[in-house]
Amino acid sequence: MLKKCILPLCLIFPTCAFADVVLEHADNADNGFMMICTALVLFMSIPGIALFYGGLLRSKNVLSMLSQVLVTFSLISVLWIVYGYTLTFGEGNWFFGDFEHLLLVGIDITDVNGSIYELIWVAFQGSFACITCCLILGAFAERIRFSAVLIFMVLWFTFSYIPMAHMVWGGGILGDEGALDFAGGTVVHINAAVAGLMGAYLLKNRIGYNREPLKPFNLPYVYLGAAILYIGWFGFNAGSSTHADEIAGLAFINTVAATAAAVLSWSFAEWVLRGKPSCLGAASGVIAGLVGITPAAGFVGVGGAMLIGLICGFAGVWGVSSLKRILKIDDTCDVFGVHGVCGIVGCLLTGIFASKSLGGLGYADGIDMTTQVGIQLMSVITCVIWTSVVAFVAYKIADICVGLRVSEEHEREGLDINSHGESAFNS
Repeated sequence: MLKKCILPLCLIFPTCAFADVVLEHADNADNGFMMICTALVLFMSIPGIALFYGGLLRSKNVLSMLSQVLVTFSLISVLWIVYGYTLTFGEGNWFFGDFEHLLLVGIDITDVNGSIYELIWVAFQGSFACITCCLILGAFAERIRFSAVLIFMVLWFTFSYIPMAHMVWGGGILGDEGALDFAGGTVVHINAAVAGLMGAYLLKNRIGYNREPLKPFNLPYVYLGAAILYIGWFGFNAGSSTHADEIAGLAFINTVAATAAAVLSWSFAEWVLRGKPSCLGAASGVIAGLVGITPAAGFVGVGGAMLIGLICGFAGVWGVSSLKRILKIDDTCDVFGVHGVCGIVGCLLTGIFASKSLGGLGYADGIDMTTQVGIQLMSVITCVIWTSVVAFVAYKIADICVGLRVSEEHEREGLDINSHGESAFNS
């Protein structure tokens, strides 16, 4: 009621003492927009990631992936409400927030963050935390204990996702240094990809890797999962504007342009290298483009977005073929090859294409292209080192507690029947 009374006064006297009060009031359009975007990001996890990863596995393990995605998603949702949100966005130091809003205590249903209700902001950011943790699952699929997944996720979410999100978005050191990450190049993709790579390294290769065919059992699942991710990603990128405004519109069209360009470049590269463009390659190109444009979506022009997509399509092909052979690691669903490689490329290119001379929105005062690229590189290196250390320790703790890998017998028979007591396809 008070805001309704003082609003006319502030319009007449914009320098009045109440001006700061009306800067934060709920806007129905923004709130509706953000609820839709939040639902789209949730849609990306369940069923998007579940179908995309599940289709890449063998049929005896598909239910294990679906279960891991759903239960991980639910676990992180609860942890986000209990302590994740307050430690990420609360007042604190360079690496963690405070405990003021444990269990969201102290957040009233009328409280606003900018122009959206804070509870909607909690849900939107929580969806990012959930999908980041779910992304990791594809790297060590078909050989990890279900209990080990849950132990690892609690530890990694607490000591890697939360501090990285705080450092970049919550008032921490990387944000203060000027790192550009519109929707999660470091916080989501590089963070998850490096953690997944560490898991693939510690769990070692699947039985029969490089000795027998370990082919995807259902490519239509992969295609459907990629399509869901493509659609849901508009909530991911456009929603990061937090307003139904011109920046959301820019992020929206950039997501279209970059992803389409990446599909074409991935397909072309595959056509040249292997003689035929595959559906799996095109679907992988979707993810490569989406990942690459994520940190840049609200900072670059459409031409820059398209170039980022083109480059990430080629980079993704290199990541899942040449780099994978160099590393000699069985990253089951190519989490690092796509999310890691394209995330790094996208973060660095953000520092280039954000330049006004290249159609972007420009840099902060006193920052030029070389300086911004240096800041982007620093944020990438910080993320890689931080998540590597946390992931290594978290996997080791899970290994000590319950053991990371299932027995050889269970792996050969499949995780569906041995970890969950059910089969996806019953004759």
